Amino acid sequence: MSSNESNLADRLGHYVVLTDAERAALGALESEERQVRRGATLLEEGKASRELFIVRKGWLQSSVLLGNGGRQIMRISLPGDVLGLSALAFDEAPETVKALTDATVCPFDREQVTGLINSHPRLTALLLALTLAERTVLADRLASVGRTPARARIAWLLCDIFARLRIANPDHDAVHVPLTQEEIGDATGLTAVHVNRMMRGLADDGIIERRGSVVRLLAEDRLFDEANFTNRLDIATSWLPRAG
Repeated sequence: MSSNESNLADRLGHYVVLTDAERAALGALESEERQVRRGATLLEEGKASRELFIVRKGWLQSSVLLGNGGRQIMRISLPGDVLGLSALAFDEAPETVKALTDATVCPFDREQVTGLINSHPRLTALLLALTLAERTVLADRLASVGRTPARARIAWLLCDIFARLRIANPDHDAVHVPLTQEEIGDATGLTAVHVNRMMRGLADDGIIERRGSVVRLLAEDRLFDEANFTNRLDIATSWLPRAG
């Protein structure tokens, strides 16, 4: 792909007006593409990893293995997201990343982050802010899983997906959700049967519409209220250093 094109630049450009040099630096991180088939493992928990990835196309999920042999899905990754940031802190991946759909990712090694830090401190600060925001999102979701009713957990997951997709497309009101009921259950701590019942209830109450795997928002405010959802991606940027 051209060094002037970058999914990550498009995402960061939602928060600040990027300079040509910043766009070129981000585009360099996406100079190589790797195809990942649906169901394939990109990173494996406990295995050595030095690579990071920018999601170019497709959906992926990050999960951890529980002591009882079960699985907890921690995050759904979408185009423009960065995978493997833990490689900056650990030599072994703390989670497993698998493709939910056929996907395209752009790998880069952690040494390239050093160049970004040295040459473009504003980009580094913005990535730090977004990483902290994503950690807060994770804390919100864990609180939802641990302390809210089943239907609110499903509503929260849907709110999060729509909020993130709307960074690129503010008018998003319908989306193909490539998650099985079992995968939604692994993300919300519910059985597949319970997931189906809660999704059906949201549809019966006129909050969402379901047609196969496509979910459409019919009553956005009601869904957000049901989930007690706060959009943590509306981050503060006034403190960022000036572009170099």
